[in-house]
Amino acid sequence: MTTLVTGATGNTGRHVVAELLRRGERVRALTRDPGAAAGRLPAEAELVEGTHTAPEKLDAALDGVSRLHITVTPGLADAGSELVRRAVDAGVRRITVVWGGAVGPVEQAVAESGVEWTRLEPQEFMSNTLDWIGSVRAEGVVREPYDTPSALVHEADIAAVAAVALLDDGHAGRAYNLTGPERLTMRERIAALSRAVGRDIVLLPITHEQAVERLMATGASREDADYVVGWYAAPDEVATTVDDTVERVLGRPARTFAQWVAEHADRFKEPAR
Repeated sequence: MTTLVTGATGNTGRHVVAELLRRGERVRALTRDPGAAAGRLPAEAELVEGTHTAPEKLDAALDGVSRLHITVTPGLADAGSELVRRAVDAGVRRITVVWGGAVGPVEQAVAESGVEWTRLEPQEFMSNTLDWIGSVRAEGVVREPYDTPSALVHEADIAAVAAVALLDDGHAGRAYNLTGPERLTMRERIAALSRAVGRDIVLLPITHEQAVERLMATGASREDADYVVGWYAAPDEVATTVDDTVERVLGRPARTFAQWVAEHADRFKEPAR
């Protein structure tokens, strides 16, 4: 059987591809630029050009696919229902979807698809820490508006849960809240990163509006930027509470933030001069 992974080169998607291949699954990786993706994904993956936001162009990508992994991204809301419909018509019988932070049109379309589905509801991704690379390398600082706690989850654990739900029975109709094994504030995360890179890193507070404007400068809409920064201002209790779902599904402890930092520490270090 073949699984189509959308967003295959993303922070989570690339781990989904690798985990499925590790378990012996045939994987078709959907990417806008197969040439660039070739160096970022395992050679065993079949690369196909396309984007899940243009499902009308995915008939060939869906041909022969029995399982589908979707990551909800900005811009997918309007195309999500069509993507799910075309996938089911093409013969997909099991879908995993990484939600966009709430049960929106895509998540609802998956739940109403008539096929087996599992919704993955990760709280904050550990990979969000990568946004600090530039300021840490250049100045040894992190600029954030809030020092709120978060039970952030390793993106590879999200992928591992997705692979289990796609390949194993017993996960249909489930919505899995996914967190890491600990609750950390921004300062605690910065301290862990500081230890790993071997230099002092300082948290410099910025205003709520400055954080919104910073996100908008990357191309985010005002609505999306307000949502993200508002989440940090007043996170839901579920986002700050450790949940053992990852361990229950995988049969092993969830990866820690210290493990994530060890994997990425070199990216935060100053380049050699």
